[in-house]
Amino acid sequence: MEEYRGENDQRRSLETVAGGAARPMDTGGQSARRLERRWAPRYAFRATVEIEWGSAVLRASTCDISSNGMFIESPDTLWIGAGFTARIALDHPVKVDCFVKRVEPGRGMGVVVTLSEPKNQKQFQDLLASLSLTAT
Repeated sequence: MEEYRGENDQRRSLETVAGGAARPMDTGGQSARRLERRWAPRYAFRATVEIEWGSAVLRASTCDISSNGMFIESPDTLWIGAGFTARIALDHPVKVDCFVKRVEPGRGMGVVVTLSEPKNQKQFQDLLASLSLTAT
């Protein structure tokens, strides 16, 4: 298993849940004090997303996706901690439950994804598997 030594020489495992390895993403020249916390591989992925929040349905699009979450581009964001259901528009739409973890005003929001139905879990895993094949 590889190790990454971050600030203060702390060791962090780079082994993913799926048994693969991931490296921290480049911070684009930002200070080393902001260590990348995401360890699941992310894939560039564009798809329309319908956000069901209460009685409202908002349209947005994905920017990237991982087994843990995704970034949704939308000028209309919810607040950190807000929960909603989203449908990712694919040939067979995938329903995911989301919780907002990060907001970039005017750009979008980073969300954690949970999958409560086995059918949606399989569709989501199949999507990630297909993206991992095209990423190499």
